[in-house]
Amino acid sequence: MGLYTKRIAMATSIITTEDLASFKKELLGEIKVLLQEQGKFSSKKYLKSTDVMKMLKISPGTLQNLRVNGTLPYSKIGGLIFYEADKIAAVLEENKVEF
Repeated sequence: MGLYTKRIAMATSIITTEDLASFKKELLGEIKVLLQEQGKFSSKKYLKSTDVMKMLKISPGTLQNLRVNGTLPYSKIGGLIFYEADKIAAVLEENKVEF
């Protein structure tokens, strides 16, 4: 066997059913984690300001502007501000821009 043939043989590997099963398990695990991360905001009925900022990827100032101008409804109890997850989803849907 020549040097070129040896290099091709070393570069080529055989994928077994065990390899595929392992890949499937790893891929499903990653998908499960992504779905859990996505669902953590929607599973709560009320969200704190930090949750809303993470969900919408906005700054504290932007969130305050959305409160002040009446875009996002909220409830204030003591010093804490809460937002209903359903209301945020409704505001996003109402302001959706479709081309």
